[in-house]
Amino acid sequence: MTPLTCFKANDIRGRLDVDLDAEIAYRIGRAFAEVLEARTVVLGRDIRTSSKTLSDAVAEALVDAGCEVFDLGLSGTEEMYHATSHFDADGGICVTASHNPMDFNGMKLVQAGSAPLDGDRSLSRIKERAESADFAAPKAIGRIIDISEKARDAYVDCVVSFADIDAFKPLRILVNAGHGTAGPTFDAIAERLTHMGSPLRFEKLFHTPDGTFPQGIPNPLLPENHAATADAAKAKGADFGVAWDGDFDRCFFFDHTGAFVDGEYVVGLLAQAFLAQHPGETIIHDPRVIWNTRDLVAKAGGRALQSLTGHAFIKRKMRDANAIYGGEMSAHHYFRDFAYCDSGMVPWILVANLVSAHGPLADMVAARKAAFPSSGELNFTIEDPNAALARVKAAFASEAVGVDEMDGLGVDMGAWRFNLRRSNTEALVRLNVEARDDARLVAQGVEKVKAALAGR
Repeated sequence: MTPLTCFKANDIRGRLDVDLDAEIAYRIGRAFAEVLEARTVVLGRDIRTSSKTLSDAVAEALVDAGCEVFDLGLSGTEEMYHATSHFDADGGICVTASHNPMDFNGMKLVQAGSAPLDGDRSLSRIKERAESADFAAPKAIGRIIDISEKARDAYVDCVVSFADIDAFKPLRILVNAGHGTAGPTFDAIAERLTHMGSPLRFEKLFHTPDGTFPQGIPNPLLPENHAATADAAKAKGADFGVAWDGDFDRCFFFDHTGAFVDGEYVVGLLAQAFLAQHPGETIIHDPRVIWNTRDLVAKAGGRALQSLTGHAFIKRKMRDANAIYGGEMSAHHYFRDFAYCDSGMVPWILVANLVSAHGPLADMVAARKAAFPSSGELNFTIEDPNAALARVKAAFASEAVGVDEMDGLGVDMGAWRFNLRRSNTEALVRLNVEARDDARLVAQGVEKVKAALAGR
């Protein structure tokens, strides 16, 4: 049995020709089909230069397992999610490494209904089967069916259904695809909106997919990558800017001044928007930065529920609670009417409606940042993360109003709060600090936690 190191907590990621190659991709495809007992599987891929080869290997494996492969070709992860549900497939795979470095690739996997893998259909069982490579002889040979056009049409129908087109004002929006996979899909959405009478206009930056990524891997969360979108938004006089990661399941916002909008404030705005139309509904949020979202949800008459961080956990919580919307500060946004999955295209449409109705994004965010300032996520390299968390808990336990250990260490100090989590993959701890009304408390809180981490 050959150990496979590309299997992570919720998906598959690995270094090419070290952790992942065509032969391993084939084994994963066969294992996926057998564990899910699948007969129909949706398959998509991103623009990375290695994705076509890996996707072809997965397709061959699925055909050998007797599956019909619903081939999307070049597509975003969320297009795979939508197609899996829309075409009632037994599962879906997107070959993508999202925002990982050039020498990486991977896969995101779902079962029927676009549900995350769990229980008897878990990633661990697929890993075990792929490692053993003990595959049954297929009873029938499958086939590959190109569904790219009708799948994209159905996907675009779903995305534009979130728009109140009559309420749009003639906004100018700067969109930065980063030469990732987003460009063609965005164009299909924009064309549909225009056909339906939308007055939105778009300025496009790095729009053509290019697997060599001449501007670097699309990861708009990194501060060093903010300037391109910020400068273009200002230069073009855009009302706001949007940038996507490589497989566009995350989107990031910039206001008309070029300022980056932190993800937790976007979560709050979208939660508020849904509850304005659907009072009393449930909103899911992650545990890292919570006060702004909880405040807005309470004022709008909704119910806020906390979930573990990570797409698989959020999706399960969304389904269990039948939540209308869920959001993570990392720019994943989940929608009940999108198979409870995350989308990077739906959020910018909703923000366009918000800006049309309420004015500049900068003004909406400024009020919330003043009410609930936050630090942004800070990373610290720690040799023993578990010991570090225990040390911090002990340092604050006597003064804390409350301690939440659902996901890492969440400590409520009354006027300020922090969440400290260990990384799943690195010797890092990740810190977020928030406060009520006073940004000075955020800075002070960061220093206090840093001192506790250092044992001072």
